This record gives sequence, C-alpha cells and structure tokens, in this order.
Amino acid sequence: MSGNFDTNPPQPPNLDPDAIELVQRNQQHASFAGHESDPETLRAAGGTPPPEGIDPATIALVEDVPPDGGYGWVIVAAVFLINVNTWGINSAWGIFMEQYIRENTFPEASHFEYALVGGLSVSLALILGPIISAIQKTLGTRYTMVLGSLMIFGGLFSASAASRVWHLFMSVGLCMGFGFGLLYIPAMGLLPPWFSRHRSLALGLATAGAGGGIAWNLITGKLLSVSGLKWTWRILALVSIAFNILCAFLCRERPISSSTGSLKRRSFNIRDFGRTQVLLILLWGFITEFGYVSLWYSLPSYATSIGLTPSQGSVVNAMLSLGVGVGRPLVGALSDRFGRINLALFCCSSCAILCLTLWILARSYAGLIIFALAAGAGGGCFWSTVNPILAETVSLAESSAIFGTICFALVIPTTFGEAIALQLVKGGDGINKFIPSQIFVGCTFLGGTALLMLLRSWQICEIERKSEGMGSGQHEQGHKRSGEESRTEEDLEQGVMASGRSAGVAVLGELRSSAAGMWSPRKLFVARRV
Repeated sequence: MSGNFDTNPPQPPNLDPDAIELVQRNQQHASFAGHESDPETLRAAGGTPPPEGIDPATIALVEDVPPDGGYGWVIVAAVFLINVNTWGINSAWGIFMEQYIRENTFPEASHFEYALVGGLSVSLALILGPIISAIQKTLGTRYTMVLGSLMIFGGLFSASAASRVWHLFMSVGLCMGFGFGLLYIPAMGLLPPWFSRHRSLALGLATAGAGGGIAWNLITGKLLSVSGLKWTWRILALVSIAFNILCAFLCRERPISSSTGSLKRRSFNIRDFGRTQVLLILLWGFITEFGYVSLWYSLPSYATSIGLTPSQGSVVNAMLSLGVGVGRPLVGALSDRFGRINLALFCCSSCAILCLTLWILARSYAGLIIFALAAGAGGGCFWSTVNPILAETVSLAESSAIFGTICFALVIPTTFGEAIALQLVKGGDGINKFIPSQIFVGCTFLGGTALLMLLRSWQICEIERKSEGMGSGQHEQGHKRSGEESRTEEDLEQGVMASGRSAGVAVLGELRSSAAGMWSPRKLFVARRV
C-alpha cells in the first residue's frame, strides 16, 4: 500500500473491544503506513492485517493477533502440569510437617519454624520475580524453566537427607522456592500471546493445576506410610523433574512479528509501579491476597470451633482446593464471553458478600462445604485473570515482565497473611473469636472490588480514546504526534520529567480522573465487555 495518506480522514470506525485489541495499542509507532501495512507482509511475519474496512493509514500499530488455539493448547496442558508439580507439591508440605512434628524428628524445631519453611518457598518464588525476569532475558525462557526444574529436583531430593531443621530451610525453603519462581513465572507469561478470545479460558485451565494439591496430599500420605519419609521425598523429586523437564521443552514462545518488533521483552523497571493500570492491578492483588491467604488458614480452625472433627475440617479445606480447581477454568471461560475485568469484579464482590454473610452464619458441615466451594471458585480470581487483564491493559510483550513485578509486591501478603489470620482469632472464645477474621477477609475483597471498578472505568476511557483516535487519521507519513494526541505511558513519563513534576503527581491525577469516571453513571453502569 502506498505511503500517501488521504487528506480527508475517515470517520471513526465502530469497533468492539476485540477489534480495538487488534489495532493501535500504542500510537507512538507512526511509521506503520509503509511496507509493514501490506497484508501479505504482515501474514508472512506472523501478524494479522487490520479488520476489513479499516484503512491502515489510520492505524499506528497492528499488534500480533494470536492464533487463539493451535499449539497454544499444548502449552496450556504443559503449564497445567507445571502448576500441579510446583504449587501442588508445595501444598503437600503440610503432610510432611505433621510427620516431622508427630515423630519429633527435629527436637530443636518449633511449630513456627516448620510453618516458616513452607511459607518461605512461596515468598521466595514471588520476591525473586524481577531477578527471574532478568535471568529469562539472558538465558531464554526454555533454559530458565529447565534451570528451575533442576533446582526443584535438588530441593526435594536433598530434603530426604536433612538431619537438622536448617537443612529444610535450605532445601525446601530456598532451593525449591527459587526453582518454583524460575519455572512458574516464565511459564505463566507464555500463554497470553497465544490466545485472544479464549485467553482467560486458557489461563483458567492452566492455573487450575494448583488444585492438584488434593492429589499430591493423598499420594504423599500414602507414600509416607508405605515407603517412609526419605523415599517419599525422593519419589516426589523424580516425578517432578520428569514432568517439569518435559513441560519445559514443550513450552515455547510465540514469535513477535516485525510490526511489534520494537516491543521487546524487558526486565524489571521501577517505573512500572507508576503506571496507573499497573498500580491498580497491583493494589487489587495486594489487598485481596491478604484475605485469600487468611481464608485458607482460618477455615479449618473455624470448622473445629463449630463442633466439626479435625477430619471434617480437612475435608472443608479440600473443598476449598476443589473450588479453585473447578472454578478457575469456569471463570476463564465466562470472562472470555463477558469481559475479563467484568468477571474479576463479579467474583471479587461475590466473595466479599459470601465472607460477610454465609461464612459468618455457617454453623453446619454442609453449609461450610458450600461456602468453601464458592469461595475457592471466586476468591482466587486474581491468579486466573491477572495475566489476561495485563495483556489488555498493557502490551503482550510487556505483560510477562510486569507480572514478575506484581509478584514481587505480593511477597508481603503471602508471607504475613497467615500471621494476621492467627493474630485476629487470638484471645477469643468459641465461634465469636473468628468474627474479626471473617470481617477482615470480607473487607479485603470489598477493597479489591473498588479497585477493579477504578480499573474498569480506566479501561473504558482508553477504549473510547483509541476509537476516537483511529478516526482522526494521519495527514502525512512519519508525522510526530503531540503529547495531547498520543497519551501513551512513555509520553506521560517524558512529559512529567520535562515539566519537573513527579511521577506520583501524574499518577494521582489519572487516578482522580478514573475515580470521577467510576462514579459517573455512564461509566459505572454501561454494559460493556472489558
């Protein structure tokens, strides 16, 4: 197509969010109107031409359109197995801990130290997110995942030789935790570029593997009684490396076409925390993770406080895991149909209502099981929707690094959520001692609901702005847009630096704008799939 532009710009096309997702995510690429706009060139590069009827001259960038399936489903299966053999195995630590305490394997160890070993593996996997992104940039995704698989194997196998409790800190806490991060964080970043319409379903199916903790708990309990403590660790190590290495080689990145070549993967950037949409997503995960972790540790104790047996309390906790395994694919499928932010908003608000009503009123075994299933399905919506939401609110190429940045910030709630849950129920008597914990969990999900409403209004404003911007056209090739015409995040940062204002002031300004839109009836109640 010729690089000349029509002097009469076309009228704004009537696009839905899916069409807008295929075009101009970032208006700073004004050179697209050359040879890259040729449909055959785009197809050869792995991209997709703009929708029919839309003049490429009005488009600054056509982003890669994922195949929405194909080999992507193989990667979904691989990431599912990775979740089973990382967080699923990690959930079996409670079985080992009970064995160590019952047999007094390490007399010098306290219950708190045992609990810290399990928490350390989760916290370390998240806190190393920025470092893991840098390693991934250097070694590549596949070899980073292979390195993580080897470290998980080393941690599990060396735990079988532990003769002091600090050996468990080094093997299960440090080595396994680092391995979890090296394997899990790159794997979760692989899926969004392969999917568009079915992106949330794919992420939901993949993250449902975390519900594999039910199977690993049963397998670990049986192995401990049949094979003993040492061989149980070794068998888990051999099974994990077999699956994880296989999955690492099955996973592969989808190539970025020439039209998106400028959006290379990058490592941790502190400025990511100053981007409005990233800040809202981060705060949503930070607040709700406090409630989610507290829920996991409070529910079994609450079950025994209402007269249920410890075994029934374990079943209630297992139903919470079952809700996670079943609910995440369901949430993913529905969010592809009704919008990712919309479904996350619905799940977060529903979980807040459940915690403040059904959980407080639940006094029977059946009622608590119903609550556990519903809370498991909705309470973990952050992990099943965060990657698709990032892919929509930032670019696909940036989503993996920003996901690592968000994981870094979630270390605090994952580390101290259990301590807060224990402190809130301390000193009370009977059922009433759990009311502060129940109110706390419900309020965290209410806070997450408010943040998602802000994010939804921000996204609607962005969609409207892009739709209007595509209709304005470009009057000459390579023309530089002013800061008012292109409100990209990079332009915002440059404008802030040029004017001498702090990035925090600019972010607060955008947040005020989003808040104003949130309370606008048109933004709050508009029926739009976002």
